[in-house]
Amino acid sequence: MAEDKLQASRFELKYVIPEHTALAVRDFVAGYLDLDEFGATQPNFSYPVHSLYLDSPNLSTFRWTINGDKNRYKLRLRFYDNQNDSPVFFEIKRRVNNTIAKQRGGVRREFADQLLAGQLPCPSHLLSKDPRQFSALQNFSKLMAHLSARPMAHIFYMREAWISRYDNSVRVTLDRNVLCDPEPCARFETEMVNPVTVFGKSVVLELKFTNRFPDWFKDLVRVFGLSQCGAAKYAEGVELLGEHRLTHAFASNMVPAAKSTFSHELSMVLGLAAIQGLSTNFV
Repeated sequence: MAEDKLQASRFELKYVIPEHTALAVRDFVAGYLDLDEFGATQPNFSYPVHSLYLDSPNLSTFRWTINGDKNRYKLRLRFYDNQNDSPVFFEIKRRVNNTIAKQRGGVRREFADQLLAGQLPCPSHLLSKDPRQFSALQNFSKLMAHLSARPMAHIFYMREAWISRYDNSVRVTLDRNVLCDPEPCARFETEMVNPVTVFGKSVVLELKFTNRFPDWFKDLVRVFGLSQCGAAKYAEGVELLGEHRLTHAFASNMVPAAKSTFSHELSMVLGLAAIQGLSTNFV
C-alpha cells in the first residue's frame, strides 16, 4: 500500500481558473514541486477521484458551508475505482476558523456498508495498523450518528496533484470536470446517472500548506492575477442540483432502522473494548 500523504492540518486557498491559466500554472508549479505518483503516468497527469458525501435529512453540512460557519465539518467516503479489492476511505474534513483539519481511515470495501449501517469499526476492517486511522473511523461513526447522516451526493473530478520534494508541507491540486449526482444508496460505483457540471469548463486550483505561506505561492498568485474564492464542490453541486432533488432521493430510499437503540449501545461498548485492545490487535 502506498504511503498516505494526507496533510492532517493545513491552510487551503482556492481559485477557479480557466484551462489556459491552469496549463500555465502547471508549468510554473513544476519548477517547485513533483507530480504526484498516481498522476505521473496518466493522461493529462490526472487521476479520478470519487467522493460520496453524507449529510443529515435537512442538509446540515451543506447549510453550514453556504452560511460560512467558521467551525464546521463534512463527512465523505472517498474511492477511486470500481474494483472490489480497492479500499474506501472514511474522511472527516473540519474547518476551524481558517485552518483545515482532516482525519481518514481506510476500510476494506467489503466492510464499508456495515460501517455506514451504524456498526463501529474493528481492526479487521482497516487497511492499516495505524491507531490514528482507527480513531478517525470511530469519530466518523459518532458524527454520522449525531447528524443521522446518510449518503446524499456523489462528487467526481479528475485531479492533477503536485507535492513537495522534501516533505508534506506543500501541495497544489488542479481539479477538472467536477460533477455532482444524487446518490442515496452508497453504491461505490464510478458511473453517474444524471450529474450536473459544477464549475463548467473551469479548473479548481487549490494551494495547500501546513506552515508559512511559501514565497513562491505569492509569486504564483501575482503572476497569474489570481483571486481567491470559495469552491466547495459538494455545496455548489447541491445548489445546482436543487435541494429538493437530494432530499427527495433521500426520502425515497429511507429504510427502517436495522438496529435498535440497545444494539447501537452494544456496538458502542464493543467499539470501546476494541480501542482498549489496540496494543495487542495492532501488533
